[in-house]
Amino acid sequence: MFVAPAYAQTPATDAETLTETGVADHGAGEPAFPPFETETYPSQLLWLAITFGLFYLFLKKVALPRIGSILEVRRDRIAQDLDQAARMKEEADEAVAAYEQELADARKKAGAIAQEARDNAKAEADAERRKVEQALEAKLEKAEARIAEIKSTALKDVGTIAEETAGTIVQELIGGTVDKKSLAAAVKAVGR
Repeated sequence: MFVAPAYAQTPATDAETLTETGVADHGAGEPAFPPFETETYPSQLLWLAITFGLFYLFLKKVALPRIGSILEVRRDRIAQDLDQAARMKEEADEAVAAYEQELADARKKAGAIAQEARDNAKAEADAERRKVEQALEAKLEKAEARIAEIKSTALKDVGTIAEETAGTIVQELIGGTVDKKSLAAAVKAVGR
């Protein structure tokens, strides 16, 4: 509730009546809010036009150029960032391509090294196998020579043993002796 100060209160005149708060009521004929008074419209419109014009000039000369320059700087910065991103993407793509090429080369080299190692191992195994085969062949030839020697020795002894056995059998059966030449001729004749 508003109470007017004591010095502001004046005694009411005939046309005025005091309200509860002590403020004089001017009556229904006088308007209470000046912007709604029709007598002040032309001056209000003049000041509105002047204020709008000044505000428009301020925006046109000061605010909008600053905003425009800020937008242009941002646009340029975004364009530079996009260019840099495109360059970096190209470099990354080139790096990936180089990496894949090096990886393919490394795989080829690894395959070539593995093939060379297999070929070397096979050649070494073949050489070792030939050495073993030659050693076995030499041992086999020696063994065959030894067997042939033993066989020939055994065959020589077989003839002598056969002659002795035939002589002993004849002596036991007939009771007489046979000369060695005839026994040897008889054993040879049977051996053929």
